[in-house]
Amino acid sequence: MAAIIGNRVKASDIELKDKLVSVNRVTKVTKGGRTFSFSAIVVVGDENGIVGHGLGKAKEVTEAITKGIDDAKKNLIKVPILKGTVPHAQKGKFGGAEVLLKPATNGTGVIAGGAMRAVLESVGVHNVLAKSQGSSNPHNVVKATINALASMRDAAAVARQRGISMDKVFNG
Repeated sequence: MAAIIGNRVKASDIELKDKLVSVNRVTKVTKGGRTFSFSAIVVVGDENGIVGHGLGKAKEVTEAITKGIDDAKKNLIKVPILKGTVPHAQKGKFGGAEVLLKPATNGTGVIAGGAMRAVLESVGVHNVLAKSQGSSNPHNVVKATINALASMRDAAAVARQRGISMDKVFNG
């Protein structure tokens, strides 16, 4: 079973699915010619509230993806999901990238682009309105999205933190 520390998770017996966000070819020019290497950003998740991201670098694309998956399994977090959407609106920021996540009604779908879509689908969110503001760099967008998801709190967590009952959270 997965051990949860704070909102970090250990990948023991979790069935994780991986999604490739982007592959970047890097060229190093030396006296002997050009040397190509690849970096791959990968997102893994169980589509049930657990997600992680990783970066892999290697001379071959497949090797870079494998390294990225291994790295992503070391950075797993638990995210609260309510009825297939996020519990509340949340902003996330990393570097020059800013993301905004808002809950959506059933049937809306994942309204998000590229890197954010991969993260949201991996975590198991089916209905969400998302907007990427600022940088479109996939590294930073993925990290900003994970940052926004990590700072999400469900009603039970709020009640525990404040030391009050669930009824008092909703009705004052």
